[in-house]
Order: sequence, then structure tokens, then C-alpha cells
Amino acid sequence: MPKSNATKPQSFKNLTPADAVDRLEQLYGAATSALAQSLDSYLVTRKPPTAEARAKFRYPLLRVVYRDQAQPHPVSRRAFAKLQRFGQYETTITHPGDFRSYLLEQLGPLVEEYGAEIEVAVSAQEIPYPYVLERAEEIARAGVTPGELARHFPTPNLAAVGDEIADGLVDLDGGSALPLALFDGARVDYSLRRLVHYTGSDWRHVQRWVLLTNYHRYIDQFVRIGLDLIQRDSGFERLILPGNVTIERGTPKAEAEARIASSQWHRYQMPAYHLARADGEGVTLVNIGVGPSNAKNITDHLAVLRPNCWLMVGHCGGLRESQSIGDYVLAHAYLRQDRILDTLVPPEVPIPALAEVQVALQEAAARVTGQHGDALKARLRTGTVVTNDDRNWELRFAQERRRINLSRAIAVDMESGTIAAQGFRLRVPYGTLLCVSDKPLHGEIKLPGAASAFYETAVAQHLQIGLAAVEILKTRRESLHSRKLRSFEEPPFR
Repeated sequence: MPKSNATKPQSFKNLTPADAVDRLEQLYGAATSALAQSLDSYLVTRKPPTAEARAKFRYPLLRVVYRDQAQPHPVSRRAFAKLQRFGQYETTITHPGDFRSYLLEQLGPLVEEYGAEIEVAVSAQEIPYPYVLERAEEIARAGVTPGELARHFPTPNLAAVGDEIADGLVDLDGGSALPLALFDGARVDYSLRRLVHYTGSDWRHVQRWVLLTNYHRYIDQFVRIGLDLIQRDSGFERLILPGNVTIERGTPKAEAEARIASSQWHRYQMPAYHLARADGEGVTLVNIGVGPSNAKNITDHLAVLRPNCWLMVGHCGGLRESQSIGDYVLAHAYLRQDRILDTLVPPEVPIPALAEVQVALQEAAARVTGQHGDALKARLRTGTVVTNDDRNWELRFAQERRRINLSRAIAVDMESGTIAAQGFRLRVPYGTLLCVSDKPLHGEIKLPGAASAFYETAVAQHLQIGLAAVEILKTRRESLHSRKLRSFEEPPFR
């Protein structure tokens, strides 16, 4: 990176939360505008930006200063927006306008309860040009290669993008500023671009409540339900399909069906569908496909949006004779044989069930099925779910049998344990409600005819339970963000 002799940018101190976000927006807008203008100029003149110009391509810095005071630390049952030690906390910020409500939610209590001071400045962290500009065709027509641009403009530096804060690998006693958030600007931008790539829609469409599934038939039901909800006065305004195809309230039925039929969802590895509200309190459903690798991949990226919750609503193999096809499994624990997170969250680390989510899922099941008491218990089992990285684990059942038996597991799948462990690791509330689609240990395997009958009768109700659980959790938001997810050296931001 070229050295700059430019005057040190001014910092803004003693700001209110609203003023701080305004300043962040101004600085971010100025930085991205300067980057775009320099690139436009380069495509025409081939003159690289000067060191002074390049010094403008930087993320804004948000700093919170908590000074030693006579009064004791405030006591709060809230699980976020808390300061655990005196000092200076910092992070870089991207897209502050889009994250405005989140930033205000975090900063407000730090000022009101702790008397913290907020400062905003320009950081030393450059904004990579691909995170701001998507002009591949224009650049190609200009005869400029990515390698050429990388010599003159900031590019993604994977060595500087990581999850060290979330994984507890940062030295908090090294004398530098303490982390204010789990993810800095570059890490967030990296994931925002990945979300667009995998899900096929603008990351801004992702709602604050997320459902994850492992089969496309859940998507079909979600679309049907979504179309009905946006036409009613339900608070939902639009349904957004992969490719950013949007169906608004009032769209004629024939036109809506034509847009759905022409959707290019199959172009994307993990297509996402968004039942959107103006306040972002809608629901996003992502078909993550099969396997722990996909489950980790998508949750790595969804986490930067700080959703209120993600819930797994897929299907599983039932392991008990007493279960029937179409029964539900509410995961209370996980036997993690996914292996993908073993170095980050070792299997011996317990992944706790979150009471608030468990209660909401059970209440939602009772509400949707109309069953209560013993009748609901006969249909919904609570217990351990085995998450395996081998879809054909049945072929080595002789080796698996003792471990499954010792765990008292009641179901097996390939994603739920990974999603829960990622929620624990990345501080996103999580839960799992699965539906039994086959019973591999009892001769009821997933044959085409039986599978079709199961999907026709069970998927719609299962998805309705997931949506009902979200509505219940919305009314219990304060208790949802559990302190179980916070470490003893936690960044202030949720």
C-alpha cells in the first residue's frame, strides 16, 4: 500500500448515538464515492490513484470509550450492549445506513447506562474495491485485468479477514483497543458478497428472523404461504425470490404465478426466499441443501447480519420404534459427528438448548396441530439429535450403534448440530424442529412413494409451526438473546 503524507483525518467526539451513525454514513459515503471515482478515472486514463487519493478509500471507525468512574458497573439482565471493563473499544463499520437500527440498539444503552463516550473517525483499514463496485463487464471491455487493478486499488486481503474475535483468539491484554463487535467492516463485507453469491438475492432482503431447511419442498410451501400473507393485512408486504424477483401486495395472481414459475432458483447453491416487512421483521427461508459443510458456510455469512434467531426446520431419520412418519423432533441436545467445527468448537463443548426457543417451538406445535398434553407428546419428541457428516451412515451401523445407544438419540440428520454449534459460536439464538421422514433402523426407509405421501401431508404443517414460533419469539425478544451465548470476555455489541 502506498504511503500517504495526507493530514490525519479529523475525528468526531462526544457524539450521541444518532449523530455517530450520521457521521459513519457520511464517512462511508465519502470513501466509497472516492473509490468509485478513482476507478472510473483509471478505466479511462490508466492513471493509478495517488497516495493521497487512496488514503480516502477507508472504512469509518467507531470508537466507544468507557472511563473509570466512581460508581460500580451497571447491572443488567440484558445479554448485549454491556461493557465489562474500562477502556477503549473499536471496530470498523460498513454500510452504516443499512445497519442503522442495529447500531442504535447497541450504542444507546452504552451511553445511557454506562456513560460511555462515542467517537467516529477514519480508520486505517482500506475498503476493497470489489465490495463497492460490481463492474466486471465494464472492466473487461476496458481491457483491464483484475491483477492490474490489484496493483493500484485495495483488494480483499483474506489474511485480514477472520473470526478471531468470535473464537476468542484476540489478546485482550495486549495494550491495543478492545473489540467493539464480533465482526469488523472487512469481515462483514466479505460475507455480504458471499450471501449474494450463494442465495441469489441482495443481502439487504434478508430478514431478522431466519428459517433454514434442507429440502426444496419447504420452499414450495413457503411461497404458497407467503403469497397468501402478502395479500392479506398481515404486515408482510412482499415476497422476494432468488434473482431479486419481487411479488408485491396487489400483484395479480396470474402474474405472481408466472414470476414464480420463471424463477431461476436452481442457479444458486442455497437459494433464499424473503417474506419481507418494512421494518425487517419478516422471515427469510434458505434452502441450505444437505450436509454440514453447507450449514457452516451459510451461517458463517448470515451471522454478520446479526439476525434475531435462526431455526432449522428440516426432516430427519427417526431412531425410535415408537415414532411415526410425520412426527416431530424438538432437539434438546446434539451428538455432533459433523466434524466440520471440531477445531473451533470441540465436540466436548456442550451446546446448550435455549429455553426461550424450545418453549416457543413447543407452543407453536401445539397451536398449529391443535394437540396438547399427552396427544402432543405422542407426536412431538424432545431429545438428542445425531448430526452426521456421512449420509450413508447406515452402512456402518455396526460401528455407530453403541454411540447412538449411549447418547439416547431419537433422530439423525446432517445439519442441525452444525447450525446449533454455529449459533453458539457466533452468538445467534438457535433452535431445531425436525420432522421424521423415515425410520432407517426399523425398515421404514425413504422410498419414492412413501416420501411423496410424507411431503404432501407433513411439510406444510411443519413450516407453519416454524412461522408460528417466529411470531411467538417476536413477543419475547428481550429474553431471546440469551446470556448463555456470551463469553466472560465478550464484545459489547450483540
